[in-house]
Amino acid sequence: MNIWLLGNTTVRSPFRLRDGLIALSYSSILGNLRGRENDVSFRDLLGEKGIVRLGSDETVSVGRKWRSALGKLGFLYPKISTSLNIPQSSLGSADQITPSGKRLIAASTMPAIQECFLRAMLANMIPSPIEKNKSLSPFSPIPHTLSVLLLLERLSGSSSLSFEEMALVVQCSNGNEDAASVVKNVLSFREKRSKAFQKRLFDKKEFDVISSRLRYKSETLKDYADTNFRYLKATGLIHASGRGIAIVPEKKLLIDKILQNTKVPESPLAYLHRLCNGSDLPTDDMDTAILVLKDYQNQLLKQKILFDFTGKPVDTPADIGVLLHEAEQSLFATREKDYALAQESNWTEIQAYLDLIHTDSPKKKISSEKEISIPKVEFPAYFEWTVWRAFLAIDSLVNKPGEARRFRIDQDFLPVGPAPGNGPDILLEFQDFILVVEVTLTANSRQEAAEGETVRRHVASVEINTRYQNNKPVYGLFIAKTVDMNTVDTFRRGIWFEKEKEMRLNIVPVDLPLFNRLFYALSSFQGDKTILLLSLLKDALLKRDSLNTTGWKEHIDAIFNNKIDSALHPVK
Repeated sequence: MNIWLLGNTTVRSPFRLRDGLIALSYSSILGNLRGRENDVSFRDLLGEKGIVRLGSDETVSVGRKWRSALGKLGFLYPKISTSLNIPQSSLGSADQITPSGKRLIAASTMPAIQECFLRAMLANMIPSPIEKNKSLSPFSPIPHTLSVLLLLERLSGSSSLSFEEMALVVQCSNGNEDAASVVKNVLSFREKRSKAFQKRLFDKKEFDVISSRLRYKSETLKDYADTNFRYLKATGLIHASGRGIAIVPEKKLLIDKILQNTKVPESPLAYLHRLCNGSDLPTDDMDTAILVLKDYQNQLLKQKILFDFTGKPVDTPADIGVLLHEAEQSLFATREKDYALAQESNWTEIQAYLDLIHTDSPKKKISSEKEISIPKVEFPAYFEWTVWRAFLAIDSLVNKPGEARRFRIDQDFLPVGPAPGNGPDILLEFQDFILVVEVTLTANSRQEAAEGETVRRHVASVEINTRYQNNKPVYGLFIAKTVDMNTVDTFRRGIWFEKEKEMRLNIVPVDLPLFNRLFYALSSFQGDKTILLLSLLKDALLKRDSLNTTGWKEHIDAIFNNKIDSALHPVK
């Protein structure tokens, strides 16, 4: 047996590949990514753009592994081995961006991005001219896994596959095995586990057995399963199901069509061309595209979501592709509303994520059955996401949940990266005011340099736009693990010039533990939460002109703590 892996465990979140590719496209090192010096340059580029947290990298492996991941999925032209006797010129210059990579860069919506990953991963095969393995017949892990999930659903009533089943069975299978034999092994494992009195002990023993047989560490099996789950979900065909995965119901027809054509390219060069251009999809055919679109429309109607494409262009498969993406966006927007409403019942989980971010811990158990975790490189994105969820839980927004965040989330509502730098992280409109929220993990004096101008510019921009729209008062809330006093001083002054006209901005800086305490108080507060929040902001801004910077910070902390105490322990 061999374990297969989509992408690599260094770039565990596939959506980060797009950010790296965009950074690379504007850099001077594009096309020159090999050798230690260039590995360092690529690593430093990723660090400067905030795409990776560099830490210690003595082996200078970050740049090399990112190049490998981008090449493996066909977003960069791979360097052709001399053993293939294929001139590099017949494909494209090594480490330049491919047509598939350019398509990914141009994709601006989540459905479009997912289509790029679907095309890339359908083209990917193991073994290949890039990944050698003499013991396996060439196969594509995506159709292989989809076949397993469909058959699993037919035999068990559900396509759900657990984390352990992926780690110990599916990713250890390959193209030499048909779906029936893989599903048989999954169901056998499932039955044995259901009879085990101590599930954790059973899992540990199974991981020990398979890891010993394959000569991999148990943690490696888990890392591979986690990474494979993430890349499978990036195609848009798969979503989370508990700790496992399942087929997206609306995509079944498309999956059926994909599985009808899984031909292996006739030559190494044909494979490389398909990899770098992205695989064809069934919806590239006009008749199939219309069939899939109508099926999707019917699926939406069953969920009482109206999607009418009457009068819109349907002349080419590309036109249909646009409509399919719009239909997916409509479905996602409806589900995001439901997700937002559900946050009112998720105070405990949100609180746990805030605790993880404050303590810089990777994981936390919040019940006997549930453990949450944050991948180390994704702390900035999870910080924004958790604060967004905290405000959704207040359940008083005037704007839509998707309008309140500027970072992307996937089909499971998890963050895929931090908000871009050309606007606020979070923009919340309430009945009586607008709140611009900015969060940061940056500390010390670097914090003011990184955030002082940016946060003021974002708040000023919102205030100017609001003045022409509804004239609601605009406040800024700046949240950091620890707010540096230089940052406090900048926001105490709160000055911004717009065309030589001076503006006084209302920005309140708070430490994360204080925000966490506020969130805890709001979770049990029986009154109007937005009124409490607005009074906090107003009172915190008092005395900023009569106090020095240290005094104002102490005033903010006192106001928050006193109002929180009053909310938690109201006088009867």
